[in-house]
Amino acid sequence: MEIIENKEFEGERPLYKTQNLELKNVTIHAGESALKETKNISAEDCVFEGKYPLWITDNFKIQKCKFTDGARAGIWYSSNMEMQDTLIEAPKAFRDCNKLYLKNVQIPNADETFWHCNDVTLEDVEVENAPYIFMHCNNIKINNYKQKGNYSFQYCKNIEIRNAIIHSKDAFWNSENVTIYDSEIIGEYLAWHSKNVKLVNCYIGETQPLCYADGLQLINCRFREDSDLAFEYSEVDAEISGHITSIKNPRTGRIKADSVGEIIIDKNIKKPANCKILTN
Repeated sequence: MEIIENKEFEGERPLYKTQNLELKNVTIHAGESALKETKNISAEDCVFEGKYPLWITDNFKIQKCKFTDGARAGIWYSSNMEMQDTLIEAPKAFRDCNKLYLKNVQIPNADETFWHCNDVTLEDVEVENAPYIFMHCNNIKINNYKQKGNYSFQYCKNIEIRNAIIHSKDAFWNSENVTIYDSEIIGEYLAWHSKNVKLVNCYIGETQPLCYADGLQLINCRFREDSDLAFEYSEVDAEISGHITSIKNPRTGRIKADSVGEIIIDKNIKKPANCKILTN
């Protein structure tokens, strides 16, 4: 393993096609594609300032590093990454990547991050300013996660989330095989047109959640007062702890709650129109 320590690089492709390289306290200044087409790379206490720093990279570890706003579109078409204790200030950080593991990572400008990625694991990760985070991704596992950003987790498959606080309009649209435990999900139009979404011990807020859903399951979930007009045209099996403001035209299944403020069943309900709504 070659070691490069206390150095600075800039310009286009300064470390292009390198392999078996260990970077320590290295700064990549303005430029493009510093570590493009690389393999077996380790970076510790490094700063990335130039665009596209890690494209088409395989088997790399990032520790205690910083990606400034200039390091836009930082990690694309890459695989087998471990990242810990790192700050990513640039948007569009991950695209078309496979086998990513992030622990204790902050992404304060996560606009359009994690697109078309597979096998992603996050632990103790926080993202903000994150519209359209996680688009068309598969096989996602998340624990201890905080997010502020709309239109998240759309067109995704096979997601498991635990201990999360997610503030997102239109989250989980058209997503499939999603299980969320012990989490808070705040944002209107949650999980429309989804398939096989399971929520366990979750707190749900804002209007018209969980509509047009198939295979929807809720276990011991709670609804905020503004979370009204729920379950329209959904196939649902739900056990709700406490009160729900209103339920509208569920298509089929069973909904059990301590109390319901309003049940709206009108001429627009869709067949089979046989959902059972039970209260204590």
